[in-house]
Order: sequence, then structure tokens, then C-alpha cells
Amino acid sequence: MTQRVELATVRDRLAVDGLVTEYAVAVDDGDWEAYRELFTPDGRADYRSAGGIEGSARAVAGWLADRLGGFPVRQHLIVNRRVRFGIWEQDTGDTAQVQADYVNPMGRTGQGGTSIAPDFVCGGRCAFAMLRTDDGWRLSEVVVREKWRRLSDRRTAPVIS
Repeated sequence: MTQRVELATVRDRLAVDGLVTEYAVAVDDGDWEAYRELFTPDGRADYRSAGGIEGSARAVAGWLADRLGGFPVRQHLIVNRRVRFGIWEQDTGDTAQVQADYVNPMGRTGQGGTSIAPDFVCGGRCAFAMLRTDDGWRLSEVVVREKWRRLSDRRTAPVIS
């Protein structure tokens, strides 16, 4: 591999990693316009394993805004990111797949808007499909696979919508 190719790979890896971080920040901050802009025009998201919906990024952003509005305290921690670029699978190098684990504590606010301990914490794995566009890397698909959920009193909760 030449230094130029290695540098391009590092730049792509940083850009893809940054896109995953922007996704988490948009959800945690409730910035649904930023969430929508992270996706390609035909981008889709699937939250069915967490009791949610599957659909266009625009429709899912609306659903998330409605469902997460009651939980202003959110913090997605996305770790163990495994990145695979399409060039390894003999395409033009304009696609990437990222698999990452997540832990997500969420809670309501207390009296006077003070933070309180999370009402529940959930965790699982996300699969991000990405496409290089003229505007940079964008999400073409996000699939969330919730594996567990725990209420604050340590009871296991069923996945709900």
C-alpha cells in the first residue's frame, strides 16, 4: 500500500467514525434535523428490536422525537466499532459497514429540571451502512438490535414501543 492510499484510508476511517459519533449526539440532543441530514435521501432506520419502527430516516426521526421527548436525559455510548470498507469486498470503495455496541441510559428530569438517575438503561448492537456521497459519508441504513434493558430498580423490562 502506498502512503497516499494509507492516508486516504485513515481519512475515511476518521470520517466514518465521526459519522457514528454525530448520530449518537443528534439522538442524545434531540436534534432531529441533524439526524435526518446524516442520512442519504433514501436512508432508512430500523428500531423494531427496541420496540420501535422501521422506515425512512425522516419518518423515524419523527417517531424518535415523539417517543424520546419524555426522556430528556439520554446518553448513547457507542463502543467496539468495527469498520469494513467496501473496497475489501471488491466494490469501488464508496461503501462502509460499521458494527458497534451501545449502552444507552435514559431518564426523565426531576423537579425544577434537575437531572436524576436514569429510569432505565439498555444496550445492544448497531449496524451502520454508509455511502460516500458528494457531501461526504452518509448513512444509508441503521439497524438497532437491542439485546437487553434494565429498569432502575434492576428489574428486566420487556422491549416496549
